Amino acid sequence: MGARALPQSQAVRRDARNGRDVTVSATASTRAAHGGARPVVVVAGMAFEARVAQGDGRDNVTAVYAARADLLDRALTAALDRGASGVISFGTAGGLAPDLEPGTLVIADAVDGPFGRIETDAAWSARLAEALLASPLAAQMRRGVEAAAGAPLTGAADKAVLHAATGGALAVDMESHMAAAAAAARGLPFAVCRAIVDPAWRSLPKAAMAGLRDDGTTAIWPVLRELAREPSQLGGLLRIAADARAARQSLAAARQVLVASGAFFPQFFPQ
Repeated sequence: MGARALPQSQAVRRDARNGRDVTVSATASTRAAHGGARPVVVVAGMAFEARVAQGDGRDNVTAVYAARADLLDRALTAALDRGASGVISFGTAGGLAPDLEPGTLVIADAVDGPFGRIETDAAWSARLAEALLASPLAAQMRRGVEAAAGAPLTGAADKAVLHAATGGALAVDMESHMAAAAAAARGLPFAVCRAIVDPAWRSLPKAAMAGLRDDGTTAIWPVLRELAREPSQLGGLLRIAADARAARQSLAAARQVLVASGAFFPQFFPQ
């Protein structure tokens, strides 16, 4: 995905190592419009997730994203150094519970990952869940544990193992443990809102991961090369594309509901 024009109320910061955008943040003028409140920092793995979180730039949100852990950690540290009211892990996730369909929204009570089990902020998580339950998204929302992993889980068997090992975690992503640890280290409230992409029973073809760049953007040519090498992956790729559309639609709808209700922010400041 190439660069795109951003509203004036947003600022783009680039990772010095690779020159790509890794942060989209509220500017001083946006913060002033919200009474000088510190922004909520959104942690995502992919650029499109950060764009969904950022919206049109009028809300007091700073979104950081990267697929590679060290890039994400550096962007997250820089964002928190500038000030934050809270940290929310927001984006897509792989399903672990076998009854969750693509597009299911998970509000996590805790994150179970490489840094152990870290609880989310109970009051903030309750507000997120209540806002979704009061909306047309109520039937799509589940609460439970979010697992976190240091590498992608692409096979159904691996997902089943992690589901059992975590005592029934609903979903898994690669960013929530980093967001949780960073928030805990700074005494900030932390929450998770994730939308299921690939369900527990779905194994991903290699082509589905081939185009993911370290910075969280995607490239089409590696995907096409992988398909040329093994055309039988096309069916699986089309299925995951449909899953991704469902997840993205749920994520965007959830963002709209949560911002409108004020639940997206750990402390609500009238718009």
